[in-house]
Amino acid sequence: MNIAVCFEKNTVRGIISLPASKSISNRVLILNALADSPFEIGNLSDCDDTESMLKVLQSDTNHFDIGHAGTAMRFLTAFLSRIAGVWILTGSERMKQRPIGVLVEALNQLGARIEYSGQIGFPPLRIYGSYLRGGEIAIPASVSSQYISALMMIAPYMAEGLQLRLTGKVVSRKYIDMTAALMGRFGAKIETDGNFIKIAPVPYTPVPFRVESDWSAVSYFYELLAIAEEGEIAVSGLQEKSLQGDAGQVKVWKKLGVESCFEGERLILKKKDVEVRSLEFDFVEMPDLVQSFAVACCLKGIPFSFSGVETLRIKETDRIAALIRELGKLGYQLREEGEGRLKWEGEYLWPEDNRISIETYHDHRMAMAFAPAALKHPGLIIVEKEVVSKSFADYWKELHKLGLRTAESR
Repeated sequence: MNIAVCFEKNTVRGIISLPASKSISNRVLILNALADSPFEIGNLSDCDDTESMLKVLQSDTNHFDIGHAGTAMRFLTAFLSRIAGVWILTGSERMKQRPIGVLVEALNQLGARIEYSGQIGFPPLRIYGSYLRGGEIAIPASVSSQYISALMMIAPYMAEGLQLRLTGKVVSRKYIDMTAALMGRFGAKIETDGNFIKIAPVPYTPVPFRVESDWSAVSYFYELLAIAEEGEIAVSGLQEKSLQGDAGQVKVWKKLGVESCFEGERLILKKKDVEVRSLEFDFVEMPDLVQSFAVACCLKGIPFSFSGVETLRIKETDRIAALIRELGKLGYQLREEGEGRLKWEGEYLWPEDNRISIETYHDHRMAMAFAPAALKHPGLIIVEKEVVSKSFADYWKELHKLGLRTAESR
């Protein structure tokens, strides 16, 4: 369904709730399953990725279609490689275009047997789950940190453990650190030394676990407040000292005029003066937030230069191309420089069409990042609003608390 969105006024005030962390939920599901834990995971995310993981982990079949769930594809490829049986793992047409060769090659070197059912290097996969030898391997770390996390999580069940050497530029290291920390909570023995990770063949120990709220999801409310004329938003469920790398966004939003402070169990976002005339930032540790910051900067008239965005090409859509195209509809002329930089130098062309539709490309973060733009563009149409279910099923409900009004649109 497509919807037209607008806000009652340019002041934003209210209290909102966030979903549980998708990145923590998906990792803990794998760790819990490997530990054969009797404990249920508390506050588990209800997003599409997590639902896809649960269906596979609880299924009695051997053929799994995980749709658009990229995290599930990567983590389950590794997980199923050490579960006895023959498994078919496939997904949506977009998923079949997302590379997975780096992970498959690494697993096969460690003793797995995984074959491609279609194009080499891409899903669908035929996985012959069995004994994994393990040992030492080098893997390029510039494509996706999820490949590395997937290998790390199954390493305690490799006969020789795993000695992993990361080569090239390491992207999203915070997510690798998160994986290591969560594994440690389940009793894994891990040593890290720069770009070398050593994991002993020591099985996990079952432990009770409760998932914290999602720092990625709060970025859309920072964005909304940054664009608004004034306001204050209270958010529950976040941890100040978080395993999530996206908690680092607090300092960047301060530059754009949103202050953060914890009061008891709530994070309070407050409007303040903007600190910069332009924003330059390396998003290598927070790539999922590029869309939020790009839209906010454009609507605030703050030129930007974002580096570390190269991994955005293999997300749910090519997010670099999508941002350039959709912000262009609103008049903002972005461009890409090289493979890892997105820039806007203030170029603006008045939109020819007053009725603008934002395509989401089956990408939840496109929908969520562009909805706040309705503060400046009332009546903006968001295509396929339901795509937000991938990570934040109640997103529209929470925006309604802050004054959003929606109407179906064709």
